[in-house]
Amino acid sequence: MLPSVPIMEGSILRHIVASDGTRIAWHTHQRPGDEVQLRDRAPVVLTNGLSTTENFWKHLVSALATTTHLVHWSYRGHGQSETARSGDYSIPTHADDLLRVTEAVRARSTFAGAPVHIAFSMGVTVLLELYRRRPDLVRAMVLIAGGADHPYASSAAFRIPGARAALRLALRTAAPIVPRMAPVVRRVTASSALFPLGQAAGVFGPEAPQDELEHFLRAVGTMDLRAYWESLRSLMAASASDVLPQVRVPVLVIAPERDVMALRADLDALRRLIQGAEWMIVPRTGHAMLLEAGGVVSARIQEFLLGLQ
Repeated sequence: MLPSVPIMEGSILRHIVASDGTRIAWHTHQRPGDEVQLRDRAPVVLTNGLSTTENFWKHLVSALATTTHLVHWSYRGHGQSETARSGDYSIPTHADDLLRVTEAVRARSTFAGAPVHIAFSMGVTVLLELYRRRPDLVRAMVLIAGGADHPYASSAAFRIPGARAALRLALRTAAPIVPRMAPVVRRVTASSALFPLGQAAGVFGPEAPQDELEHFLRAVGTMDLRAYWESLRSLMAASASDVLPQVRVPVLVIAPERDVMALRADLDALRRLIQGAEWMIVPRTGHAMLLEAGGVVSARIQEFLLGLQ
């Protein structure tokens, strides 16, 4: 493991080395002294959605950082993590990166059990793939605004013969030109018109904070587009619903009231197929519910964590 270095007040950046040599970044949300004092608490690991920026977690971090060994990590090609040295951005590879981060977190913790994992959007699929491989690394799960399989898995459009194959072909065909689109994407994501368009399309809910989401959009425009596109390609082929009946840890599923990115039926499948899963729908929220109703979501997660003690 590489030496740790400060990245911001209250955090220390660390890395694990992935199977292909890529450096994957993770950090706690405590100062070094506070981190030591919290090492006997159950670690809580946050897993992002595709291209999600750290500000999405700000309400949860505010609620948990002083009482919880709270850990956040970044996918390859995202945040402070390197782009993939092998070019591999598949969901199983992201899950393997999470596995290595989780092992590193456990190695620095004095808590006897496995971490609690909280996953948002694409992170739900990644976390379930981790559970498939190493259920011993998961004490409990909170699954937010994401399904087990690829987006729109329950949509009638994907029941049309050949629809999935056609989509995969289109994404693969477009891949070579994606890096050349970076200047255009940067201009579009920096446009002040994008947020109201997102609200009109139902991507952002009525309570969505414009400044926070514009920060996210600008960050998407500056990230490595190949990392984004290849992760998206892999996500659109994801399938982890077969894991759901195998889950034997406490699970809380949190769903937006109206989400055009993660269909209600896809999230409802988590509740139906995971034995004993708890369920919550947050009113007046869309896919960015961690920002739109961060206080409500954080309070429910705190209640769930207290129930594990």
